[in-house]
Amino acid sequence: MSYTLMFYESQEDFAARMDPARQQEYLAGWTHYVHALRQSGIVVFGSGLHAPETAATMKRRGGEMAVQDGPFPETKEQLGGIFVIDVPDLDTALEWAARGPVDTVEVRENLPALK
Repeated sequence: MSYTLMFYESQEDFAARMDPARQQEYLAGWTHYVHALRQSGIVVFGSGLHAPETAATMKRRGGEMAVQDGPFPETKEQLGGIFVIDVPDLDTALEWAARGPVDTVEVRENLPALK
């Protein structure tokens, strides 16, 4: 089964982890996690994302399309990256999510690919 792991952090948490005193430990955690995922052979796809300030968000309102620079301001945490993994079940996907170096990971089963 295919699952997407979506990694979220607040801007404050990310800024604190990128402080020079903590940055090496934070990046080492990601390096270790990514290596473990790839070594397991379950990775279908993975990518980090540019900062939220570079985003554009599209939302339909009353049939009209509105585009906003950046993420929605109501959002307290921002999406930092994703991995699509192929594992037997949700429990296994959650185990891999729990190993990540951030506190919030959304896990969703993927729909079958469109052909």
